[in-house]
Amino acid sequence: MMKNFTRGLLNLFLLASGMTIAAGNETGEISQRPNIIMIFTDDQGYNDLGSFGSPKIKTPNLDRMAQEGMRFTDFYSACSVCSPSRAALMTGCYPPRVGVTRVLFPRDKVGLDPKEITVAENLKSAGYQTACIGKWHMGHLPEFLPTRQGFDFYYGIPYSNDMTIDTKAKIAVDANFQEGMTLAKIRNEKPKKNWVPLMRNEEIIEYPADQTTLTQRYTDKALQFMTHAHESNDPFFLYLPHTMPHIPLFASERFKGTSERGLYGDTIEEIDWSVGQILKKLKELGIDENTLVVYTSDNGPWNLKNGHGGSAYPLRGFKFSTWEGGMRVPCIMRWPGQIPAGSVNNQVCGTIDMMPTFSALAGVDLPSDHVIDGQNILPLMKHGASVCSPHEAYYYYKGTNLVAVRQGDWKLHQKGNNKEPKWELYNLETDIGESESVYQQNMAIAEKMIALMNEFDAKMKENSP
Repeated sequence: MMKNFTRGLLNLFLLASGMTIAAGNETGEISQRPNIIMIFTDDQGYNDLGSFGSPKIKTPNLDRMAQEGMRFTDFYSACSVCSPSRAALMTGCYPPRVGVTRVLFPRDKVGLDPKEITVAENLKSAGYQTACIGKWHMGHLPEFLPTRQGFDFYYGIPYSNDMTIDTKAKIAVDANFQEGMTLAKIRNEKPKKNWVPLMRNEEIIEYPADQTTLTQRYTDKALQFMTHAHESNDPFFLYLPHTMPHIPLFASERFKGTSERGLYGDTIEEIDWSVGQILKKLKELGIDENTLVVYTSDNGPWNLKNGHGGSAYPLRGFKFSTWEGGMRVPCIMRWPGQIPAGSVNNQVCGTIDMMPTFSALAGVDLPSDHVIDGQNILPLMKHGASVCSPHEAYYYYKGTNLVAVRQGDWKLHQKGNNKEPKWELYNLETDIGESESVYQQNMAIAEKMIALMNEFDAKMKENSP
C-alpha cells in the first residue's frame, strides 16, 4: 500500500516535469540488474579526449572514467553519418538491415521502422525505466519518436542542430517561442537553418532551441531521471545522445572561451563536465557499483579548417568516409568491480554490440525473429584483450554499399565503383593511418576478404527492407 502511494506521488511529480515512470518491479526489492547509461556524442573525433591523446582538450572526468574503467581502442560506429549510426546502436544491426542508410531531414516522412526491436524496448520488457535525453535523429514524426521506440520519456532535439523545423509538427500549448517566433510564423514562414525545435515526449516545447544551454539542460534532466528511477526501485536505461560537437557549435557562458582548442574544445569540455555530474550522482545515490556507463561517439569528426572540426589523429579520414577516421571512435566503459580499472582493449567491437550486451546484462533474450549483427561483448569488458573479439569480421557500409571489411589486423578497402572496384589492403597493426596499401604483396589474403565481403553483402540484401 505504502509503495503504491509513494509511486503515485512520484508519478504526479514526474508528470509535472514532463517525465513518467512506468510500472515496474512490484516485489519491493531493489533489482541487482545493472543500470545502464549510454552517452553518445555527435561527430567527436578519435583523438578528442585526453585519454585518447588530445594535446589541448581537457577532459579530467572522462580521463578518470578511463582510469577507473576500460578504453576500447578499436571500437566502431556502424556508419560515418548520424541517422544510420544511431539506428545501428538502437537495433544491434548494420544500417542496411534496418533500412536507415542515410541522414534524415525535417522534410522526410520516414524513420526507424517501429517494427524493429530497439534496445530500449528489450530492456523495458525486463522492467527497466528508460529515457532518451538529447538528439534522436531516427525520424521526427510521432510514429518514429523515442516514445514509440521503447522510451518512457524523451527530451531533446529530433535531428541535427544545423537543420530546421517541420512546420506541421505538434507544438505544445505552453511552448516557449524565442527570437520573435510565433505559432503563426512557424506554420507560414520558411524555416530558418540552424533553428531547431526542443521536444518533450511528442511535442515541441521551445523554438528555436537555445543551443547554448542544451548540454546543461540535458544533464539536469538526466540527473532527475536517474534519481526518480532509482527511487522507484527499478533498474534504468539512460540514453544520453548529446547534440554537440555537431556544427554549429554552442557552449554555455561558463565554458565558452575556456578551452585551448577553441569553441570545439569548449563543447567537449562541457560534455566532460556533464559526465562528471553523472558519475557524482551515481555515488550520491549509492548505485555506482551497479551501473555500467558507456561513452562513445556516433562517428568521426568534420574535416573543417576553421577550428570547428575535431581530430581523428592518427587515423585517416573524417566523417562521411569509411576510412578509420570516419568510423573508429573513442570509447570508454566503466563499471566498478566488473570492468578492470585502468585497462585497455584492442579487440574489434562497436555500437552494434550494445543491444546484445545490454540485453544480456538485463537477462532478456534477443528477438528471435530479427537478425542481429552485434555480439555480446561482456567477456571483452570483464577480461580485456585476453579474450578475442567475437566478430570474425567487421563490415563498413556507406549507404547501401559495402565498401570495406576488417578481419583481424587486415582491412580491405574498395575504391572506385562496384562495377570496376579498385582494392587497397592495409595492416592496421603496422599502418594505423592506412597510408600504404599492401594489396599487391598480399593478394591471396585480399581475395579471401573479397569473397567474405561478397558473401556477407549478398545475405544482407536478402534480409534487408
